[in-house]
Amino acid sequence: MGTDRFEGWIAGVGTATGLRAVVGHWPRSPFGSFTDVMVERPDGRRILLAPDEQVRDFVAATYTFDEVRLGPVTHAEQGPGHRVTTAELDLTLRVGGRPPLGWLLRAVPGRLATAPAWITAIDVVARRVLPGVRTVGSAGGGRREFYGARDLHRVTDASVRWEGADQGALTPVSPPVRFGFGSTPRTPSLVRITTLIRHTADGARLASET
Repeated sequence: MGTDRFEGWIAGVGTATGLRAVVGHWPRSPFGSFTDVMVERPDGRRILLAPDEQVRDFVAATYTFDEVRLGPVTHAEQGPGHRVTTAELDLTLRVGGRPPLGWLLRAVPGRLATAPAWITAIDVVARRVLPGVRTVGSAGGGRREFYGARDLHRVTDASVRWEGADQGALTPVSPPVRFGFGSTPRTPSLVRITTLIRHTADGARLASET
């Protein structure tokens, strides 16, 4: 049994048109530093935007999509926020302060916050405090995924263009996105996170083949 570890952040936003986007930025991962984006259109179509074949294959084996698109995904810090661009997407996030939950997450020692036993134990709490959010679930292929949240900030504003069209004002992530076993917080947020994917021998073979 082995574990893949991803260190970075996830940001989830909704828009007035109904498009919802989830950005994952991973400075440290088994694949090096990368950014990927999961988009759910108003019609429910789920699209992965992946920067290379290795990331595409791993993420597509872990989550569920109707379509996968391969191409450069660029990330840049921009003042108190971030800008992420692909051929289809131009997304700028403005990040604000921590709500009370963010301060609580930040206070948990890192070793405890990223321990699978702790992450499993707080899953029931996460579901009650943040409807739709889960901290543990299936990653496909016999693997198990653990989300160790380390910090949380509100996203206070966002500019989103999809395939050249402005998607309108920032809104809650509603309805919840349907890529995996849980959604992002309903309130647009950026969560600093350690993601662990624990696999059996079969899962390890899947990871080595992607």
